[in-house]
Amino acid sequence: MGSAAMHIARTGLDAQDMRMRVISNNLANVNTTGYKRDRAAFETLAYQTVTAPGAPSTSETKYATGLNLGTGVRIQGTARIDTQGSMQTTGNSLDMALDGDGYFQVQMPGGTLGYTRAGNFSRSPEGLLITSEGYQVMPGVTIPEGASAITVGTDGTVSATVPGQAEAQNLGQLQIASFPNPEGLLAKGDNYLAETAASGAANLGIAGQDGRGSIRQGMLEASNVNVVEELVDMIETQRAYEVNSKMISATDDMLKYVNQNL
Repeated sequence: MGSAAMHIARTGLDAQDMRMRVISNNLANVNTTGYKRDRAAFETLAYQTVTAPGAPSTSETKYATGLNLGTGVRIQGTARIDTQGSMQTTGNSLDMALDGDGYFQVQMPGGTLGYTRAGNFSRSPEGLLITSEGYQVMPGVTIPEGASAITVGTDGTVSATVPGQAEAQNLGQLQIASFPNPEGLLAKGDNYLAETAASGAANLGIAGQDGRGSIRQGMLEASNVNVVEELVDMIETQRAYEVNSKMISATDDMLKYVNQNL
């Protein structure tokens, strides 16, 4: 029994260590543009049924509750919390933030598509709208050389004043991707997410329509990490870790007593 109790406490240590890792990553990304905090979800391990509820206790009676012994805990998964981050004004005409649901679509190396909330875009030497890593924002928008007064509407329409023309020229329209289950997207690093079978296929559409967020030019979405909340979770995790450590020490003392006195 002592070794079983140690095993259960060890699963608690492993689970709390992984939760602390999730919290640490949230705090590390407190200033990351468009970052969405993660939350660790726990689940029980399999139970050992010694006596099933309703099993006969005598020839005339049955157990009301039974005897089930748990074998520990583990991290079931991490859920991304997609609440809106605060808007930060930058004044850069190529910075964009999504006010609402959805993702910018980006052409990744190898022809794959990535999705991001980070709208800190810039212009390539060829005039293409790209991310800070040089990946093209899709669908492609080309900004002519010498263009000025670049404006991006809330619906993603990009226009600019082109040399030789008095009126602003329409350069194209950005589209926003939505998913049946955004939490099913796979985090790839560098602020990018990838489509999975769990997320469902991307559905491209106009910003501000069918539940998609509107585009805010000259702004960036800040991380939605709440430092105070993360610190509270960190203290809670630390205390849970300490309790599981004490459980291992207490079980070890019990085993020592049995070996020395029985």
